[in-house]
Amino acid sequence: MKKHYIFLCLLALSLNGFSQKLSKTEKNIIASVERNNAEAKQFLEKVVNINSGTLNVEGVKEVGIVFKDAFDAINFKTNWIEMPAELNRAGHLFAETSGKKGKKLLLIGHLDTVFEKDSPFQKFEMINDSVAHAPGGNDMKGGNVIILYALKALHDNGLLKNAQIIAAFTGDEESTGKPLTISRKDLVVAAKESDIALGFETSTGFNYATVARRGSSSWEVEVTGKRAHSSGIFNETTGAGAIFEMSRILNSFYEDVKGAEYLTFNPGVLLGGTFIDYDTKTGKGSAFGKTNVVAQTALVKGGLRFMSEEQKENARNKMREIVANNLPNTSATISFEDSYPAMGPKAGNLNLLKQLNQVSLDLNQGEVIAYDPGKRGAADTSFVAAYVDALDGLGTMGTGAHTPEETVNLNTIEELTKRTAILIYRLIHQ
Repeated sequence: MKKHYIFLCLLALSLNGFSQKLSKTEKNIIASVERNNAEAKQFLEKVVNINSGTLNVEGVKEVGIVFKDAFDAINFKTNWIEMPAELNRAGHLFAETSGKKGKKLLLIGHLDTVFEKDSPFQKFEMINDSVAHAPGGNDMKGGNVIILYALKALHDNGLLKNAQIIAAFTGDEESTGKPLTISRKDLVVAAKESDIALGFETSTGFNYATVARRGSSSWEVEVTGKRAHSSGIFNETTGAGAIFEMSRILNSFYEDVKGAEYLTFNPGVLLGGTFIDYDTKTGKGSAFGKTNVVAQTALVKGGLRFMSEEQKENARNKMREIVANNLPNTSATISFEDSYPAMGPKAGNLNLLKQLNQVSLDLNQGEVIAYDPGKRGAADTSFVAAYVDALDGLGTMGTGAHTPEETVNLNTIEELTKRTAILIYRLIHQ
């Protein structure tokens, strides 16, 4: 078990408070969540049954409009933010209230899923009395529903007056539009106007929350060798060829870059031969070569995950050094593209965890501790973590996210919505 994760868990345990009695107002909030729970589950089924794969622009908008109407009904000011046509992304739904009471909150969800229109997995279907197969129900339409119905409970009790809350539902979290300066501009602006961000990506367990998560970026290595008859490979004229050079590079990455805590890198696509072709839009490629011809080109595309900008840059510098130390008669280049920044485990995040933990104890739901950041992927919360204190992983529970076996546990929605509603209430009334 990683030493930093042990530290986070021990710290979280040390932050445990003592269960307090819920106030009369908080009990009224809980009663509202209970009254609305059946409706919340029906709402989830409705939005799951609308396909909103990231590239299904109209489907993402359709889901967004369903949520927009629901936010309008609880007196939020709503705005659909279009993306430029060249991004091929639907846009984002922002819903907000304005005021000066308590902490200014940013609640983050996303409307899109990994299941496009041609996926065979399209419909919400009950497996038993508590669990449903649901494309995107867990990641993360269920989290969106928790946000909506927690706010609805507060609205029903007149508790959102003079509070600044922004609910930001992006339309392209699963395949972020590029450039990021455009697709995440509005989210960053909202963060700069807020004090706290709460992310409702799928929960990693009923008693976990995410105080840190790794960033991600992509990398690409291109290698050129001398095309020649294979009988001359290794001699001074021909050299090593592109595939041997690529093999050296990847093996050196494995031997010399691997090892830092939380740092991982993965070569996901590899092509080599006399000629290669790779389509960046489809992720498909082809290679042509012969066993008696030295390969003249090779390409590898991969991903890099890291816990800090410093760790990212250290890894990139090592990779650059390796790529520059070429075998005879070969050359290589490496390039990087940023995607998600890291969300570090700063003190403000741990204080938020303390407050969430106290809410959970007061609801007799048990303690909530920090989840191992090495086991979480990147998410939209990472884009705002530099500007606000943040927690993530507050969404629904389920299994098999991003697979045709994805499930959502409907029995946990009510309790998680209660936890969210009380946390928001306490934050905006501090």
